[in-house]
Amino acid sequence: MKPMRAVRGISQSLCIVFLLCTCGVLSAQNKESRVRNIVLAHGAWADGSGWKGVYDILVKDGYNVSIVQEPETSFHDDVTAVKRILALQDGPSILVAHSYGGAVITEAGNDPSVVGLVYIAAHMPDSGEKESDDGKRFPSDLAKSGAIKKTPDGFTYIDPAQFHELFAADLPGDKAAFMAHSQVLNLADNFSATITAAAWRTKPSWMLVAGSDRTISPDLERWYAKRADSHTVEVAGASHSVYVSHPKEVADVIESAARAVSK
Repeated sequence: MKPMRAVRGISQSLCIVFLLCTCGVLSAQNKESRVRNIVLAHGAWADGSGWKGVYDILVKDGYNVSIVQEPETSFHDDVTAVKRILALQDGPSILVAHSYGGAVITEAGNDPSVVGLVYIAAHMPDSGEKESDDGKRFPSDLAKSGAIKKTPDGFTYIDPAQFHELFAADLPGDKAAFMAHSQVLNLADNFSATITAAAWRTKPSWMLVAGSDRTISPDLERWYAKRADSHTVEVAGASHSVYVSHPKEVADVIESAARAVSK
């Protein structure tokens, strides 16, 4: 009986070792397949610093986060800036954008490294469309306000005196004032750039609708999302600056996208 017990013991030990090794291999494979690169792009009249709250949450949750600083000197320059950051990643990426940045990632998102697109209160034009034309479907309060000003050399900005109410109504006054006075001026022609190939046509997309957006109509954001069959989340009462005022909700959508494409 003793030899049989010894053989049985050895067999059980080998099974345990095999299971441990198998679990280790599966764990390594799961880790490798998990999409962990997140690339964030800002919109017009803003810069990458607005992503700080979202960045902090994503990094804490184990993601590798990069922020694009688009120059806004031309649509081509902005698309190139996004692709430049994508090229620095070590694997597949979720590409995220706010506002005008949505048009930029719709073009840049055709990069093969992009596996999912997340639009945060953003434009989402189709191939052959222009953001400026899409905006006419559901005119925003900003578009009707006269608050968009232009420099002699063709760059646009929002009148600082109206920035808080139209762009960042749910942020404290001092924070909105800082954003108003640190705007990145956007070349007017950028809003009329024609999309050559819409990445959301071939890749999964997510849309976060800002319920009280006055810069892009929430109805337009909903329309974009429905047309693209995007996974949609709405934050009631959120201004256009939802990525600053509601970082947790924004990060949740991004992480949901990363989990979905990792399956």
